[in-house]
Amino acid sequence: MTDQTPQELPPRKAAPEDRAASGPFDESEANPVRPYIDLGGIKVLPREGLNLRLEVEEQTKRIVAVGLDYAESTLQVQPFAAPRSTGLWDETREQIRQQIRQQGGRVEEREGPLGPELLAEVPVAGADGATGKRLARFVGVDGPRWFLRGVIGGAATSDTDAAARVEDLFRSLVVVRGGTPMPPRDLIPLKMPATPGSA
Repeated sequence: MTDQTPQELPPRKAAPEDRAASGPFDESEANPVRPYIDLGGIKVLPREGLNLRLEVEEQTKRIVAVGLDYAESTLQVQPFAAPRSTGLWDETREQIRQQIRQQGGRVEEREGPLGPELLAEVPVAGADGATGKRLARFVGVDGPRWFLRGVIGGAATSDTDAAARVEDLFRSLVVVRGGTPMPPRDLIPLKMPATPGSA
């Protein structure tokens, strides 16, 4: 038996211990009778007061994120392909941390209800040219062969009630990885929801 130093261990999966039971869910774990809004790589359970936006990349017209407005907060989510045995959140947190610091922002890591998360003060340019700061929480969960990243803004960055409601929303999401081989870190394709009445 060889002694492994911590550096040699593969990246672990970062996810709440009860993820399979409490979400975010893999498609295989979701309740099939619930009326999800199907956005391709993500399914969203409708709820009172929830507004859905799809964020589209201008050049490619590709949907790159799902924006959810809820509880006076915003939650932007992106599903990525991931390796079967290792997670992406530990490495992704480090990349986000570096990006925010390069932009002149402040970032701290803390243990949140979903596991390790980043609380960041991101510099933003106001309409008048003055630079302000915007608070954002970066959350992530490694699932089976996928990684779900969320960026939380608005009331849920500081208000505990709003935070609990947005965390619950994040945990209600279903990731549809699909069987297509995809390189890790590729965005799982998102699509427009079907309008009621069209197949």
